[in-house]
Amino acid sequence: MIEVAFSASFKRAFSKRIKGQLPLEKLFWERVETFVEDPFDKRLRTHKLSGKLKDLWSFSITYDSRVIFYFADQTRAIFVDIGSHDEVY
Repeated sequence: MIEVAFSASFKRAFSKRIKGQLPLEKLFWERVETFVEDPFDKRLRTHKLSGKLKDLWSFSITYDSRVIFYFADQTRAIFVDIGSHDEVY
């Protein structure tokens, strides 16, 4: 099990891009529950990023919606951005 924390940049992006879109917001919280249980669950399509984002990871909420995060340690992940593929990369 992993603990999740939200950075200030993540909270701003969530409020701007996700909040108020109830189906997407509901799906986000379902994916967070899955992530907490197993960050590498196949449904999340978790993968390491490369290039300028090489220290970060990503998982999918929907086909186009992503969460960008990093592992602070073995038991904690910090979410840093959320949005469409084009918004976060």
